Amino acid sequence: MDHKNKSSSAPLYEALLAYRDSKQRSFHVPGHKNGQAYRHLVEQAEAGQPPVKDIVNEEHQHNGEIQNDGGKNVNQKLERFSSVDEHGADLESVERLSVEGAHSELELVPDRSFLEMMEMDVTEITGTDDLHHPEGVIQEAQELAADCFGAEESFFLVGGSTAGNLSLLLTVCDEPDSIVLVQRNVHKSVIHGLMLAGARAVFLEPWVDPVSGLAVMPSVETVQAAVQSYPEAKGVLVTLPNYYGMGADLTPIAEVCHAAGMPLLVDEAHGAHYGQHPELPASALSCGADGVVQSTHKMLTAFTMGAMLHIQGPRLNRSLLRQRLAMVQSSSPSYPVMASLDLARRLLHVQGANTFTAGLAAVNAFKRGLAELPRFQLLQQEPPAGIAKPAGMSVSAAQQTREGLTAAAKPSAAGYTAQDPFKAVIYDGAGVLSGYGLQQQLEACGCVPEMSDERYVVLLFSLGSTVQDAQHLLQALHHISSADGHEQVQSNTESSHQLAKGSAHYISTWNNLQENTRYSEPISFTLQPIVDTDTVNVPIEESVGCRSAEMVVPYPPGIPLVYPGERLSPSMVARIQLLRDEGAKFHGVSDASLQVLKVMKN
Repeated sequence: MDHKNKSSSAPLYEALLAYRDSKQRSFHVPGHKNGQAYRHLVEQAEAGQPPVKDIVNEEHQHNGEIQNDGGKNVNQKLERFSSVDEHGADLESVERLSVEGAHSELELVPDRSFLEMMEMDVTEITGTDDLHHPEGVIQEAQELAADCFGAEESFFLVGGSTAGNLSLLLTVCDEPDSIVLVQRNVHKSVIHGLMLAGARAVFLEPWVDPVSGLAVMPSVETVQAAVQSYPEAKGVLVTLPNYYGMGADLTPIAEVCHAAGMPLLVDEAHGAHYGQHPELPASALSCGADGVVQSTHKMLTAFTMGAMLHIQGPRLNRSLLRQRLAMVQSSSPSYPVMASLDLARRLLHVQGANTFTAGLAAVNAFKRGLAELPRFQLLQQEPPAGIAKPAGMSVSAAQQTREGLTAAAKPSAAGYTAQDPFKAVIYDGAGVLSGYGLQQQLEACGCVPEMSDERYVVLLFSLGSTVQDAQHLLQALHHISSADGHEQVQSNTESSHQLAKGSAHYISTWNNLQENTRYSEPISFTLQPIVDTDTVNVPIEESVGCRSAEMVVPYPPGIPLVYPGERLSPSMVARIQLLRDEGAKFHGVSDASLQVLKVMKN
């Protein structure tokens, strides 16, 4: 295919438009029949006609006509986002939902825009191709995606990055008890992949940034040591960037893996935009990764659950990979989700780096404004000597920051050398509000952050963000600062000292790591459930040295801290206790309060 001439097309999306415009009679799934099941309800609501009170019991079809019983005058209205303030807040809808409550459920009909989406919600028929055996528009769309993102081959995912992580692990783990070298602080989908594969994981401890206290990724030395100890490993899997947008150069790790004949797998869920603009970090593919999973819906423009899997090089069995993808993905994939992937790719192909101009302007406006608010501080990578200061930081502040940090606190070449500019990570420099508390107050002002932890709030900007968004956010922070009465000026030097000092005791739900070791012993994963008769509940403070019988998963973001079968170290138990006492929520445990933990008897 001539990708250069085809890059401005969106073959799959265009096929759906053609299907919609053809007005063919549907004698196939889905059951809503191009939205016809709702169309008369929408038309009645828009025309202000008396609607039907009970669709199931009061509509009867006789001789092809709809007869309405009762004719009761029930006020039915179309749900619309019609009361949007200057910042995009749907004030009327919020008020209506809170006042009307259950009554609104009787009056709800789909919005016309939702109905229009149904007209393109199709299945595998002539002209729309088949995701699991692509030969037409889906194949063309995936080839264009590979060209756009720098892969040899790309696959559309309709189950998010989860489907990509599962399929990669099921591909490399081609025999029972396969060993995989895995970054410890991974998403739970990676753990589920290990369970499905019946694999053994050697967990690699991530490097921790001493300034922020946040775990980034394993150092090249850690990967090298683990590769030498387990040369039979099927591959190495790391996550980059982390939830805070922090990362480093993957090239040295890729070189270590390839020298040992191992593929490098990267969960790049939050980095689908990487490598697409000079101000963005390099992509994992450009650093030599063999298999890369990207959530196109997170930082680009696809619908939720829309993701891609990119492959290059000879180290992955692509035939087996296709089989695994068919196993973990639906046999009835969402065509609107796939079309949104096609459109997201087209936007990058057509506009190139200009795609991100407005979004970068928005986040830079926020950072400049934040520098004028002394209370709230921005977490950012310290620039190496000779590199321009970060956008939004004054020269004097940048100088103060450099002078205030000790050499030990500065990012090392193997640790934290890249930051996603679209992830603005802020914290209360006055120490009054925790990250959780600051998120609550921001939400009360109409600003919904991506996530928060004990200290930080992650504000996710993207190519869709506007300067108006940044201004509203700054107004909200100013309001929060004024309301709390903590507008005292704090220099960046003092803030950096406090941040570095507190990092020694700071624990994020993202930081799931063991101290004083580079990698763990192999830990077996299986789908076989642990029998309750083989377990016992012990007080958490008495669990040191025991093997856990359950997975301990702080949430968000859902990264397991302890795995079934793993021996509990003193640092692990201390970490669990601290997170519990700070109010973190946990998945996977039988006692949600974490006063006791289920462990193996022997």
